Amino acid sequence: MENHESAAELGYGASAKSLHWLVVFLLAVQFALAWTMPDIDRGTKPEGLIAWHLGMGAVILVVAILRLLWNLARPVPLITENVPAWQSRAARATHVLLYVLLIALPLMGWANASARGWSVSLFGLVPLPLLLPVDSPLGRALGGVHAEAALVLLGLVGLHVAAAFYHHFLRRDAVLRRMLP
Repeated sequence: MENHESAAELGYGASAKSLHWLVVFLLAVQFALAWTMPDIDRGTKPEGLIAWHLGMGAVILVVAILRLLWNLARPVPLITENVPAWQSRAARATHVLLYVLLIALPLMGWANASARGWSVSLFGLVPLPLLLPVDSPLGRALGGVHAEAALVLLGLVGLHVAAAFYHHFLRRDAVLRRMLP
């Protein structure tokens, strides 16, 4: 029996969907932690919400890398039929930038924590090594870049969601349905 669905109509598999929605959940928790934790200054200790934020960043890094590797091993093509070329290019660029930021942001936070002499652990169980020496000027500078890059990530997520809704409600194509459980 021949399969008449085009590659673009095929949805993502259960693993890809699970990793996608896990990242969404983790990011929602991480942004809630970031917005409610106390401001970080020279004397701040990595306790409470700050410790949770550091640990959540480590988890996001692992899940984002797993998701990237999964998607590289099992790519699902973007829907490009009847889509202007600029939209296809924008979708690809947005996905690349999302992955870059999902990996770079935790690394920047980890580097900043290292420069402060703070420990970072995965799931609160596996201590991670320092990325940079304590008092590293680069690590200190990355703290500010981390905060600004997080806002860029939030904007890209908003663009990604808006595009999914545009495809679902206006174009009425399968873009959003392919990623729904």
